[in-house]
Amino acid sequence: MPVAKTLSPETAAVGRRLHAFYVLTKPRVNTLIVFCAIIGMFLAVPDGLPPPATVLAATVGIACVAGAAAAINCLIEAHIDARMTRTRGRPLPRGELAPGETLAFAAGLGGAGLALLHLLVNPLTMWLTLATFVGYAVVYTVLLKPRTPQNIVIGGASGAMPPVLGWAAITGDVSADALLLFLIIFAWTPPHFWSLALYRSADYARAGLPMLPVTHGSEFTRLSVLLYTCILLGVTLLPFATRMSGLPYLLAALGLGAVFLRHAWGLYVSYSDGRARKTFRYSILYLFLLFAALLADHYLRF
Repeated sequence: MPVAKTLSPETAAVGRRLHAFYVLTKPRVNTLIVFCAIIGMFLAVPDGLPPPATVLAATVGIACVAGAAAAINCLIEAHIDARMTRTRGRPLPRGELAPGETLAFAAGLGGAGLALLHLLVNPLTMWLTLATFVGYAVVYTVLLKPRTPQNIVIGGASGAMPPVLGWAAITGDVSADALLLFLIIFAWTPPHFWSLALYRSADYARAGLPMLPVTHGSEFTRLSVLLYTCILLGVTLLPFATRMSGLPYLLAALGLGAVFLRHAWGLYVSYSDGRARKTFRYSILYLFLLFAALLADHYLRF
């Protein structure tokens, strides 16, 4: 019978460090970012498919810069992460990585991503991606998050950029349709994030962050989630109203939006941490399915 080989201590240590660097990039968040960017690339082509080489280069470049922005966020907020249950297991609070090597990793990864976008995609996509990096890593993380409960509303602009980046990668410009995709994610961000903040409010209070449930209380935040969900439902109808999409997308948007609205209403009238978790988890699935519906509708029409 074959004998299982055990890794040497040195190999295991290298594996742990590589995994720590991987965790710095916030891979689950990065997956959603890249997915929305890819959808933007495919929607930018009126008929047919985008060039595979451009899709590959843009995807890798955007993913690298997004990962670098996440690493900078972890570096800046290491002292905050150490005080929060949700984030205390990240590499920097655990002492698995030093600040200097985190900065070097982020610089290398982000620089490689920007170079790839400039050389193999186009300069506009590179500059827009750089602006998105600054918006998240500096404007949101340093200026907004520790100072205002509206941090996620204002800072949500950087998080809404991925489909615009994807669109620019294929067309070399930013159209009104690309801005509609931006607007959908911009409206989605507050109910998505505030659902999380509701059941993590004690964490944010302990960390000294002015998140909406901490500064304005649970009821006000739940009402805000409900109202922003209504706004989101209206915004998701705009692609159909502008003839960017057709009936299949409209039906999907209405169905998915109705479920989201039911979650938000239940959260408002009968709060529990479990309900907030379900709302948060559904919001992620919602965005995946909504953008998938946009893509499916796009090709069903040809």
